[in-house]
Amino acid sequence: MKVVHLNTYEGNGGAGRACMRLNDALNDSGADSKVMVYFQFKESDKAGSFSKSPFQKAKAIFNILSERYLSKAVSKALKTPFSLQWFGRSVINHPSLKEADIIHLHWVNHGFLSPKFLAQLDELEKPIVWTFHDSNAFTGGCHVRYSCENYFKECGFCPLLKMSGEDDFSHKTWLRKKKAYSEMNCHIVAPSRWMADSVKLSSLMGSRKVTVIPNTIETNVFKPYVKAEAKKILKINPEKFVLMSGFMPSKNDKHKGTSYLIDALNDLATRPGIIKENIELVIFGNKDTTDMPEFPFKTTFLGTISNDDHLAKCYSAADVFITPSLEDNLPNTVMESLSCATPVVAFKTGGIPDMVRHLENGYLADYQSSEDLATGIEWLYHEDNGPDIQKEARRTILTQFSESVIAEKHLLLYQSLLDLQPK
Repeated sequence: MKVVHLNTYEGNGGAGRACMRLNDALNDSGADSKVMVYFQFKESDKAGSFSKSPFQKAKAIFNILSERYLSKAVSKALKTPFSLQWFGRSVINHPSLKEADIIHLHWVNHGFLSPKFLAQLDELEKPIVWTFHDSNAFTGGCHVRYSCENYFKECGFCPLLKMSGEDDFSHKTWLRKKKAYSEMNCHIVAPSRWMADSVKLSSLMGSRKVTVIPNTIETNVFKPYVKAEAKKILKINPEKFVLMSGFMPSKNDKHKGTSYLIDALNDLATRPGIIKENIELVIFGNKDTTDMPEFPFKTTFLGTISNDDHLAKCYSAADVFITPSLEDNLPNTVMESLSCATPVVAFKTGGIPDMVRHLENGYLADYQSSEDLATGIEWLYHEDNGPDIQKEARRTILTQFSESVIAEKHLLLYQSLLDLQPK
């Protein structure tokens, strides 16, 4: 079975990483799987590129930058991702697609596959699978919806746009998608139950078949290390209770919920029984540590970590991983932390409850409650049953999200779609 995965970038962002991980898992399970991307930031043998020649690269850069800056120009300064999807390119004549048995779409924004070129894929008469890593495919442009319900019927009066109205850019995009999807057969994969439920509510995709299959992770890379030794690697006193978070602050995405984390930490520091000197906060993912808020605990900034083996040691050094995200499909950081046997404290939102089981491998706080987020951290701080919680975190990933489990689910779906093809 030959499978080709399409994604805008190679390994960049959550969708890129999820795409590459699935590709590896499928190949390990015996499939002939490859990834084709719109643009590579550096040469790589892990994926092919549709933009090989200097002209193609220049055109891709033009499309990417035009899409990003024009989308930003028409949007309010709300730090919520929005895409116009005016730019794109045709890929149906590429040999990789002609040779494939299955075409698997992932994140195809930033000037790659506009609605017009998505519909064109149907001309290949091959099964098309599309994994939704965010909500953009079934909205008029937003990637994160919050409480907006416009997509239930048809987009317009978009709260993200500077010029919002009945026939605004979100409505025009919605109409273009409606036309494209009427010409395109595809089977949707939702990495979380929350995403599947969202798709079913949408006017654009609500009638399509949806299968819930989670993303996977490299369980042999993201694995537990002895906590005391991992803390020593980070030059942290092994006796310290280590809090870890994956970003601080997010300048681009309001849905990351940074302010709730800050409030939760300040709340935690005032609670009886919390010894501030025994706690250390560790933050990774930052390129810039200027203009940081003042934290109530000693804080270590690790910067951007590009080596996964070292990242696994960082997760292992933590006693709790905190993610205050307000809307997330199936965040990689949560899966990575659990795979390293580190419990997670997060809001009960998006696909996080598919991974975090309350009071078993972590804590699900009430939505947008900094106080309850602090309570979750406090619970782990005082919990005597920590080793069992850590073991349950790792067990959750091995039994439900490991490479072989997720590859098998995809292969069964692919085969069922191939069986429906005309003989």
